[in-house]
Amino acid sequence: MSDDIFEFQDDKNESHLEKTQINNTHDGNAKFSASWKVLIADDEPSIHEVTILALKDVHFENKPIEFLHAYSGKQTIEILKQHPDTALLLLDVVMETDESGLAAVDIIRNTLDNQSVRIILRTGQPGHAPELDVIQKYDINDYKEKTELTSKKLFTTVYTALRSYSDIVRLEQSRQGLEKIINATADIFRLQSMEQLVSGVLMQVMSIIGIDEGAFYGHSSSFISIKNSQPEQNNTNNMVIISGTGRFENMTNQPVNQTLAADVIQHINTAYKEKRSVFTDDSCIVYLRNHSLIYIDGYKKLNKLEQSLLDIFSANVTVAFENVELNEEILETQKEVIFTLGSTTEFRSNETGNHIARVSEMSRKLAILAGLTEDDAELIRLASPMHDVGKIGIPDNILLKPDKLTVEEFEVMKTHTTIGYDILKHSSRPIFQAAATIAYQHQEKWDGSGYPRGLSGMDIHIFGRIIAIVDVFDALSSSRCYKEAWSAADIKKYFNDQKSKHFDPQLVEIFINNYDSFTEFRIQLGDD
Repeated sequence: MSDDIFEFQDDKNESHLEKTQINNTHDGNAKFSASWKVLIADDEPSIHEVTILALKDVHFENKPIEFLHAYSGKQTIEILKQHPDTALLLLDVVMETDESGLAAVDIIRNTLDNQSVRIILRTGQPGHAPELDVIQKYDINDYKEKTELTSKKLFTTVYTALRSYSDIVRLEQSRQGLEKIINATADIFRLQSMEQLVSGVLMQVMSIIGIDEGAFYGHSSSFISIKNSQPEQNNTNNMVIISGTGRFENMTNQPVNQTLAADVIQHINTAYKEKRSVFTDDSCIVYLRNHSLIYIDGYKKLNKLEQSLLDIFSANVTVAFENVELNEEILETQKEVIFTLGSTTEFRSNETGNHIARVSEMSRKLAILAGLTEDDAELIRLASPMHDVGKIGIPDNILLKPDKLTVEEFEVMKTHTTIGYDILKHSSRPIFQAAATIAYQHQEKWDGSGYPRGLSGMDIHIFGRIIAIVDVFDALSSSRCYKEAWSAADIKKYFNDQKSKHFDPQLVEIFINNYDSFTEFRIQLGDD
C-alpha cells in the first residue's frame, strides 16, 4: 500500500506538529534514550489532551514519557521517519481517510521496516475497521475502542506496551552486540602482528561499547598492558603499556603502576587477583586471561549487556593474543634458521657474515624506495640472507678458488641457484617461499643473459631484481684479499653501464638517485 493515500494535509494542525516534534536524529537501530517516546496520532485535538492527562505522570524503568503528536496518517509517517526510536504509537484508524491509520501501519512495518515500535489502534468507529479483520491482516499489537479506554485501562495498555518494547530493544542490542563480536573476532584473527592486534583490539572494544570514534579520542583514554615478567604475581608489578590512546598515547613501555592513580591501580590489582573484568562509573578494566588487560576511562558507565559483551570478546581476544605470540615465535625461529644457514654459507665462501646482514637491510631500503609495501619490504629483508644458500653444495676447489674459474667450473658454480631453490622450495612458509625465489632468480639479468633460466625484464621477480643490485653494490664496495673496494665513481659508472643489461633500469635510477644514503646506510650497518 502506497503513502499516496495521504493526500489531505491538515494545515490547521501543521504548525502544532512543528511545535511538538523534537528535533532529534537516530541511526535507525532500536535503542534506549532518556525517555520513552509515545506518538499520539489522532485528528481530534481533545484525544491528545486526554491521553497526556492520563499518562503524564507515568514512569517506566525510571524514565518518563515524551509525547509526540500527529494529526494525520502522513504526519505519523514523517514523525516516525525522524524518530525511529519511538516506543509506542497510539494510532487512530480514521483520520484524513477512513483507512489512513491502517495505511500508516502498512508503511511503518513494510516501507520504513520499523518492527520495534508497538502499535495500538484506537478507533471511535469500529464498524469501519472490524477488530478480527484488522488483527489478522495488519501487524499491530493491540486494538482498542476509544470508549473502552478508561484512564486505568490506558495506563495498563501503555505500561504493557513499553515493557514489550523494552524487551525487543534489549534483544536487538544483544543481537547487534553479538554480531559485532563475531565481526570483530574475524577482524582480530586476521591481524598477524602484535602492534596491529593491540590497535585493532582497542578499536573493536570501542565499537562494542558504542563509543563514537571522534568522542573516544576526544574524551576517553585507553591502553592495553601486559606483564613483561613474573606473570604469576596478582598485581601491577612488571606491567607495562604496550599501546595507548588519549593521554596514554605516548606512554608505550611505561610501567602501569607509575602512570595511574592509586584507586585505579587497586581496581587493576582486583582484576588480576580475581581474574575478572572490573567496571566502575567512568572506567572499565577488561581482563584478558593471559596476564594482559584493556583499560578505558572517561565515558558513561557500562550496562550489564555491554559488560557481558566485553567478557565474551575478551575470551576471543585472549586466543588472538596467544595466536599472535605463537606466530611471532615461529617467525623469530624462521629468522634465526635463515640467518644462521645464510651465515654458514657466507663463512664457507670468501664473503663475511656482515655481507648478508648488509644485503638484508639494504634490500628492504631499496624495496621501500621502489614502492613495495611494508609487508613485502620486510619479507625481502627476512628472506634475502638465503640468496646464496646453494653455495653449500659447491665443491671447495671451485667455491674457494682464488683464480678465475674455467668454463666448466663456472657451469658448476652456476648450479648454486638451483641447489638453493631445491633446498627451500618445499616449505609453504612465506619467508622460505620468498627465499626460494630469491635464490633461484638473483643471478638472472634484465636482458636475459643471466642464469639459470635466462629470464628477462619483468619476468624476473622484483625480489630477484632488488637483490641483484644490492648484492653487487655491497660486493663492489667491500675490500677482499683478492681486490680493493671500488670508488663511488666507478660503482656508479658500472651500474649505469649495466642498466637495461644486467639490472632493472628503473631500480638502477632509484638506486643511483639515493646512492649517498645507501653508502651511509652501509657504513652504519658495519663494514667487514
